[in-house]
Amino acid sequence: MVAGIDEVGRGAWAGPVSVGIVALNPQRRIHRLRDSKALAPDERTHIAGRIEEHALAAVVGHASNDEIDQIGMTAALRLATSRALADLSVRPDVFLIDGNLDMAAGHATQTELIVKGDTRSASIAAASIVAKVTRDAMMIADDEVHPQFSFAANKGYPSPAHRQALDRHGPCSLHRSSWAPIAALLHPRLF
Repeated sequence: MVAGIDEVGRGAWAGPVSVGIVALNPQRRIHRLRDSKALAPDERTHIAGRIEEHALAAVVGHASNDEIDQIGMTAALRLATSRALADLSVRPDVFLIDGNLDMAAGHATQTELIVKGDTRSASIAAASIVAKVTRDAMMIADDEVHPQFSFAANKGYPSPAHRQALDRHGPCSLHRSSWAPIAALLHPRLF
């Protein structure tokens, strides 16, 4: 049994980093399964529902912006992965991981790192979709609490409007205070 692992939110200025793990059912083909970035939001949400319905297992783990600030991104990715693995109802023989960081080190029996794996592996593509849809929903919900940052539109990622809102309002509780653009606003004399 193979499971794919992929993360979303690594480059965001706000919100969690999220790691998806999906073990696809080899008996069920999911039409239009591809890297989450290559899909329109509505199509991505639709496919995520089909993945959750037909996969052997599909889970997402998160590490919060505060945890990212406290332990750093690499450790936060491993923490989010360990949380997802704890919820995984199956035990795959091998984990295919997108990129060059073994986020499942010490937790999985066998891992294989695949650079650009979300374009080369169906299980990694499925993990990217489930993780992105889950994290996006979290950021959309947070937009209601912090509407000045337009999280529903930018999902916490850098954009000119996000930067302008930061300059105007300062960071909120979801921003990663250890990241240079946010730290510069919090501690301008250091920069």
